[in-house]
Amino acid sequence: MTAVTFLEPWQLRAAFARSLSDMYGKEVPAYTTLLDVSHEVNADYVTQHGADAERLGSIARVTAERHGAIRVGTPTEMSQVARIFGAMGMRPVGFYDLRDASSSSVPVISTAFRPIERDELARNPFRVFTSMLVTADRRFFTADLERRLENFLGARTLFGPELLALADRAEAEGGLPENEAAEFLRLATQAFELSDEPVDQAWYRELEAVSAVAADIGGIASTHINHLTPRVLDIDDLYARMEARGITMIDAIQGPPRWEGPDVLLRQTSFRALAEPRTFRTADGEIVHDSLRVRFGEVEARGIALTREGRAAYDAAVVEIDEVAAAARADDPGFTEAQRQELARAVWHKTFPTTEAALADQGLGWFTYEPVDASGSPAVAREPVVYEDFLPRSAAGIFQSNLTSDGAKDASQEGTDRDADWMAGALGRELNDPFDLYADQVSRSLAGAAETLGVDPATLTTPHRTTGAPR
Repeated sequence: MTAVTFLEPWQLRAAFARSLSDMYGKEVPAYTTLLDVSHEVNADYVTQHGADAERLGSIARVTAERHGAIRVGTPTEMSQVARIFGAMGMRPVGFYDLRDASSSSVPVISTAFRPIERDELARNPFRVFTSMLVTADRRFFTADLERRLENFLGARTLFGPELLALADRAEAEGGLPENEAAEFLRLATQAFELSDEPVDQAWYRELEAVSAVAADIGGIASTHINHLTPRVLDIDDLYARMEARGITMIDAIQGPPRWEGPDVLLRQTSFRALAEPRTFRTADGEIVHDSLRVRFGEVEARGIALTREGRAAYDAAVVEIDEVAAAARADDPGFTEAQRQELARAVWHKTFPTTEAALADQGLGWFTYEPVDASGSPAVAREPVVYEDFLPRSAAGIFQSNLTSDGAKDASQEGTDRDADWMAGALGRELNDPFDLYADQVSRSLAGAAETLGVDPATLTTPHRTTGAPR
């Protein structure tokens, strides 16, 4: 009798990431170009930097790495998404409020589904940034619009019962047999395809006047992948190469500036949302052809995860950069993005050290520890922890750069409170704190190294790294 192949959650996760990538490449050909350029950039970077190129993950991991972005409308839809990703070993991590992170109207709160264990991240680090409308927020939606929006969302089904049943089984049993796994992956991929059903034109345009993001979520009867993001080792090089190919990029790279010190957190950019043909149903029932700009090609470069202290320093630096840039722009209307980057680097030099060792010694960055032979003395080598999460300001910046208009936001109205506890309740699951996950990863590595060496963790020393660039 032939043995039945059983796919574990990480294998489902890896297969789903590949399936989405194949689907998205067919729907958005420019995404395939983005992948090609990403591979070129990474290959050249490895050639130029040797072993240091893999300081923040093996090239195999970086090449396979993706993060997706989806948008849903209700707590019920959010909890269903959690079940689907739970089948793949992806847990909700972090709470992001984009409502005040952008000058444009972006009425959503978000979390990210991703693996949380170190070995699972190494196997496949696929993550999905998932946003949900806050329909009760009066800054964006009147009581009447909220009621009609809730009725529309409540009448649709994004994820069918068969998909959800397979997801629940996979999570409960730690995977699925091959045949059921194939069906689960087919249904899950299908759920995030762009629908060809005609869009109610009047309803979509009414929501679009409030927010293009709201229209994308609540103006159609389905959901879809908004972007699928590869990871590159040199995002500035990729930006230049994409523009050289004639692909229009957004105006700036979001996140920390490029500088000679350690890369931290996350830098992101994208090509501009493309006009994709869609059909609309008019008020009198006529089917007309038009286009929508809701999907774009994002790319990211990941750096070292920062501690709470490091993140506080980052947030303060961002505020200072904005204030200095605003003053400079007021004095000089011709102030450029290149000049802004120069100002940002100056602030960065005041905020962060230029070496990994100092970043660790000052308690600003997370590092794991591995036992090493250091002339007979118990010692550990320090390795940076990759930042696996997101920055609300950067996410909002990407959204804003790809919107066709700023929408409408009534700042005189009170916002609706939403926080991590509210999100956990909506999901019906624990919402993991990213700082706690990083701290646990570090403490486990230190305890493991101490056990291997047979010493108290407090007695371990970290030899200075003597090879490679002073990152």
